[in-house]
Amino acid sequence: MKSALLVLALLLIGTPAIAQTDKPITMRTSTWSPYIDQNLPDQGLAMELVTHIFARAGYRIDNTIEPFFNALEDVTLGKADMLGAAWRDDARDERYIYSKPYLMNELVVIQRTDTEDRHYSLGAMADSRVGLTKDYAYGVDFAELPGVELIYEDNIAQNLQNLLDDKVDFVVGDRRVIAMAVAQSLSDHRERFAVAAISLPPRALYIAGSRAVARPAGLVDEFNAALAEVKRDGSYHQIIEKWQARYPL
Repeated sequence: MKSALLVLALLLIGTPAIAQTDKPITMRTSTWSPYIDQNLPDQGLAMELVTHIFARAGYRIDNTIEPFFNALEDVTLGKADMLGAAWRDDARDERYIYSKPYLMNELVVIQRTDTEDRHYSLGAMADSRVGLTKDYAYGVDFAELPGVELIYEDNIAQNLQNLLDDKVDFVVGDRRVIAMAVAQSLSDHRERFAVAAISLPPRALYIAGSRAVARPAGLVDEFNAALAEVKRDGSYHQIIEKWQARYPL
């Protein structure tokens, strides 16, 4: 009798994970290499991490990659459960519930190696030409620098080419995005790029869901618990190190 009760208890304990897997998490993301990209292994670093973390919680993911504002609308209206990669801002906090950060985006300033010994602070960027990417949230208002000229491009690779061609003095961007752009388009010039000793505030990356829908709150709680587990067992860091080796800078 005791054996039968023990078996029944074990079956009941296993039931929630089975039920979770039967209903996948519908997720929306937008292309942002190397974080989200359907042409990369595991759809990119961020998607590999999110998939791994939710798998630890017993969930599988049904991800759709689409333009960011379409993804945001789908989550807002409850057509999808979660945004897979989001930054926080005050305007969105009232409408969305966020996980704990699962990745940090390091913003860096890139310059040519022949000028790297002259620039060690944000103030050194005054009276210079700074290459930025359109519609990118840097967390710093570079327009406040005295005498600065801001030159915007659609992608970071063109910014880096402008740096090589002496059309800009600095390029600002995410370290991993820049590393991938150099590896794919400018690998022959890798030694001409240097990361300047200029500190910029990092940005934290989250999953997020609508506060107007019931399911996301529970998913966020389970994600946070699973995130702590994969950090403890080392699998989280193994994924990050693998991507760091793939696109070093």
